[in-house]
Amino acid sequence: MRQPTGPHREGAPAPLPGVGLPPPTGVAAVLRVRSLWEDTEGVPITVVLAEDSYLMREGVSRLLETDPGLELVAMSEDLPQLVGAVRDRRPDVVVTDIRMPPSHTDEGIQAAESFRDTNPGMGVVLLSQYDEPEYALKLLSRGAGGRGYLLKDRLFDASELVHAVREVAVGRSVIDPQVVEGLVASRNRFETSPLRLLSPRELEVLSRMTEGKNNEAIATVLHLSIGVVEKHINSIFAKLHLGQELDVHRRVKAVLIYLSNGNPSP
Repeated sequence: MRQPTGPHREGAPAPLPGVGLPPPTGVAAVLRVRSLWEDTEGVPITVVLAEDSYLMREGVSRLLETDPGLELVAMSEDLPQLVGAVRDRRPDVVVTDIRMPPSHTDEGIQAAESFRDTNPGMGVVLLSQYDEPEYALKLLSRGAGGRGYLLKDRLFDASELVHAVREVAVGRSVIDPQVVEGLVASRNRFETSPLRLLSPRELEVLSRMTEGKNNEAIATVLHLSIGVVEKHINSIFAKLHLGQELDVHRRVKAVLIYLSNGNPSP
């Protein structure tokens, strides 16, 4: 794997071990982020790329390198490597796949959420293979500033990615139009769906049921006790009026209801 190099901005303080930039608060945070954006005029935007697929990683890195105003300073293959690269290189922008090792679920979302606290002035562009409204909702749950969400099939045009990187670097947002359409459609479906009766946690449990996970596996993934998972599942059955059949039939029917409603998110 190529290991791109490039000096970080002169005068930048050394990163603290194990953390990113100290998270300022209130007016101090606003002034600090604003000064970072204003001082970068004429200086390349530094980028860390995270993608576990070698071919995709090489392809995206080449797209980034088409713009002389961007400097790729590190590449990562999984979440721990990404966290380490951000800690060491303190880039202006992270471009990351949503699903990476170790669990191939939502590592990119986890990273974007963590960086809001540890690196508040840093932009994040998430790359996804699929139109997944629930991931977009998670990404934007704490605000859209400095966040981008692009589908990978848009990356045949380097300008799409370069534009997104430049936008999030200055605190703006870029959301793929197809994802926006999916969010609107998901919301419209949800308003007339029986799933609107479920809590966000119950929807999350039900979504894991659609993956074929048993109660123990759901508990492990969601960091819950088996008893809590069972309580959520019983509540799901009751709210969906599936209380008079065998559990196996109720699980199947609940999953079918979820899938037939387009995997809506609350």
